[in-house]
Amino acid sequence: MKKNVIWRTIVVFMLASMLVSACAPAATPAPTAEPAKPAEPTKAAEPAAAEPTKAPEPTKAEAAAPTAAGEFTFGIVMVGPYNDHGWSEASYLAGQYVEKMVPGTKMIYIDKVNSADRPGTTGDQLAEELVSKGAKLIVFNSDDFKDASVEFKKNNPTIPVLHISGDLAWKDGKNYKEMEGYSNLMSQMEYGEMIGGCAAALTTQTGKIGYVGPLINDETRRFANATYLGAKHCWETYAKKDPKDLKMKVTWIGFWFNIPGVTADPSTVSDDFLNSGHDVLISALDTMEALVQTKKAVDGGKKAWAVAYDYKDACNEAPDVCLGVRYFNWGPGYVKAVKAVMDGSFKSYWEWAAPDWKDINNPDTSAMGFNKGKGLSEENAKNLDAFIGELAGGLNLWTGPIKWQDGTDFLKDGEKATDQQIWYQPQLLEGIEGLSVAP
Repeated sequence: MKKNVIWRTIVVFMLASMLVSACAPAATPAPTAEPAKPAEPTKAAEPAAAEPTKAPEPTKAEAAAPTAAGEFTFGIVMVGPYNDHGWSEASYLAGQYVEKMVPGTKMIYIDKVNSADRPGTTGDQLAEELVSKGAKLIVFNSDDFKDASVEFKKNNPTIPVLHISGDLAWKDGKNYKEMEGYSNLMSQMEYGEMIGGCAAALTTQTGKIGYVGPLINDETRRFANATYLGAKHCWETYAKKDPKDLKMKVTWIGFWFNIPGVTADPSTVSDDFLNSGHDVLISALDTMEALVQTKKAVDGGKKAWAVAYDYKDACNEAPDVCLGVRYFNWGPGYVKAVKAVMDGSFKSYWEWAAPDWKDINNPDTSAMGFNKGKGLSEENAKNLDAFIGELAGGLNLWTGPIKWQDGTDFLKDGEKATDQQIWYQPQLLEGIEGLSVAP
């Protein structure tokens, strides 16, 4: 009898407990972390690497979290630091632009992908890291990644690739290679080079322009040649001076930026120019040594100026000596590629993206721009605008007669260059001092 009473008591207690539990409110889920802001894209986890040789070490983000449902992740392999105030930062800004313009997108990246900063690794291997973090499109941001991008595509045939610069997807080019889902994007920076050359020619008081170049290839030769054509046109047309009195010298350092012990020191190259009567330096590097050294020379009593490259705000480094900066705007091109992958329409294409001549600094439409610097006088700024107007109106400086450095014909009198002739240039032009091929 006592056992029955105890058993009934236990049963009543259990039923009461179950009733209370059923009526209790559901537990509040633990708060989730606030999602990352578009302005702070996630950096992929890095493999062990040597200490960087240039630029401040970027803040290291945590490894990319698994891709959220419905989120589109794209990865960028950058040759230099993401904050180099140059070429790689232009790609980083383009990635941020995609996040802003295309809802539901996220950038992840690995930067400083070069043999000095990451010995023993290759661009295709590091792209694999981005894929493992959820990247559905890989952007290789440098001509230096031509081979790596092909190797990656071979091993990842379903992942779309956008290679910045290059010509492998150009069916009419010399190096066409059929690869499904592999594309090239390049800006028509030849126009920016012409504008920079014009600013230099309008400003120089000695008639001597120094061009601090990276390595030597078709791209860098055509950029240097475009600079000279722009300088020569403005020297004659606006400055009203004899073309024979205009001198331009190119010195190549051997890579896109300084690698101590491997390349020539761009600071020394800049100083050599400034100490030999070149009063305007034009940088074609991913970094800003030419601008920095010019400011030092001016602070020391010289009259000198510089034209910056790559990064739209580069003149902030030395505002008073900067004539302007020709810069890449990759944002619209990156948006195009990302949208195409997202909607399933991404195909192989080769795009040589033109400026928007209605406004070359329109961030939504122009593949390149030119920001004037404080060092450019009011009169020269007006002449530069007039030159830009000429280009917008159809002025074609790739019109003969133009000769190569060795005196042979590039373009005969009245002949206009084809896209292939502009893209593939084996020499510097007559009138330019410097090496046309690597020693």
